[in-house]
Amino acid sequence: MSDTETLTPADGISMTESAAKRVQTLIKGENNPDLMLRVMVSGGGCSGFQYGFDLDATVNEDDRVAEFHGVKLVIDEASLEILSGSQVDYVEDLMGAAFTVKNPNATATCGCGTSFAV
Repeated sequence: MSDTETLTPADGISMTESAAKRVQTLIKGENNPDLMLRVMVSGGGCSGFQYGFDLDATVNEDDRVAEFHGVKLVIDEASLEILSGSQVDYVEDLMGAAFTVKNPNATATCGCGTSFAV
């Protein structure tokens, strides 16, 4: 991980304590302390882009890593351009429980909230 760049405050990425606690629970369930939360953006969905979340123990050359509340967050550089200024959260409500992204760069979202446009 020595060649990996670290996310900086200038990138404006943050993670809530709620999201970090959920990731910690998932990591314990997988019994692999090397896992990190990977957040990515891919083309698709009804608004053009969609968020993806995964537990990953690998850091690639184009990844940026930051630690929030004891949990590492990994974002590739292409996704970082779209996610700059965003906050990763974990919410539980009557509709279910899920990781979410509060993205100031999103100009529109779909009705289900899983895809967005920039």
